[in-house]
Amino acid sequence: MDSTDKTILTLLQQDVTLPVSDIAERVNLSTTPCWKRIKRLEERGVIKSRVALLDAAKVGAGVSVFVHIKTQQHEQRWLTRFAESIAAFDEVMECYRMAGEWDYLLRVATKDIESFDRFYKKLISEVEGLTDVTSSFAMEEIKFSTRLPLTNC
Repeated sequence: MDSTDKTILTLLQQDVTLPVSDIAERVNLSTTPCWKRIKRLEERGVIKSRVALLDAAKVGAGVSVFVHIKTQQHEQRWLTRFAESIAAFDEVMECYRMAGEWDYLLRVATKDIESFDRFYKKLISEVEGLTDVTSSFAMEEIKFSTRLPLTNC
């Protein structure tokens, strides 16, 4: 990946609706070579998808909750079932297997405390093998970004 690819990716991360002609102009390419670079980045999986970012509060999902999970289950079969179960929850925005004190970390988007309580009850009833589930509510969003740093590629 060269500096032109990085600039294209930076522009797309800022606004994926930019016309290819505008991107091409900003990176000093003609439209067709620029389009081919974007297609190549998609084919290589560097660009995974193109999405619209929504205002969470305006769509009833403005409360962010971080859920820490511990389990005694660590075999692959359980992990596969756990991942499938978590994927079925629309409220779960992100899920990570962690090193350290907690085994998993979820970021959950919900409307309010009552909605989260319904999610929590469903989580602990449907996902077997959880030994500890602790939740922290975000009081204020200080920074939110979907832009990845491109300095190390």
